[in-house]
Amino acid sequence: MKKLPISIKPFGQRAILIEWPSEVSESVLGEILEFVDCFKSMELPGWEMSIAYNSLTMVNSIADVDFESVEKQILDCQNGQKKIKKKRGRFLWKIPVCYDSDLGIDLDEVSTVLGISQTQLITLHTAQEYIVYGLGFLPGFMYLGGLPEELEIPRRKEPRLHVAQGSVGLAGKQTGIYPQDSPGGWNIIGSCPTPIFNPKAEEPCFVSVGDKIKFKEISRAEYNLKKIEAEVGIFKPEKIALDD
Repeated sequence: MKKLPISIKPFGQRAILIEWPSEVSESVLGEILEFVDCFKSMELPGWEMSIAYNSLTMVNSIADVDFESVEKQILDCQNGQKKIKKKRGRFLWKIPVCYDSDLGIDLDEVSTVLGISQTQLITLHTAQEYIVYGLGFLPGFMYLGGLPEELEIPRRKEPRLHVAQGSVGLAGKQTGIYPQDSPGGWNIIGSCPTPIFNPKAEEPCFVSVGDKIKFKEISRAEYNLKKIEAEVGIFKPEKIALDD
């Protein structure tokens, strides 16, 4: 199968930027992930990679980049001249969310603006499987694609100085979870009781780019219980392996 065209350019002395066609799609993301698996299987020292929708930033933490040499290695992977030794497993994660109005502080306003009931909003939000297209802005903040058109709403005109950890929001064509307290301009419709990012864990963020997320509505009592489970360290996120 013919691969999509890419552009490769230096990005400072220790980094390279690779760009695929400018579109947000699962097929583009699939090619990026396949490339990452291939390049990592070469076991070259020092490389760290960051995916953002249709681009990949490669940074070498230990040495300046010999652009021509690395460009050849990149093209070898892209053209299928290097075999992938090991692929990372992809997962569907089921994330609990409580949509009570005191947690989803914009739920009433969002449902009014969108012209649907709160029940319809929650049903639409939990029915979808979202693709993790990127991680950033805050450690563990997931940029999730696949939001139903009925839930598309602009960012708030005036961002809040404080958005609570776990807040689940909508903005434009995206939804996401705030992994820690921070300022933010997304419309908050609920709260996730379990941490997405834990700096003390061996794997601080259990979700990876290319995984999928499905939200599961829970009651306030379930929310309170899962908060306690998270605080004492016994919560385990529910996951299902995805076929390659």
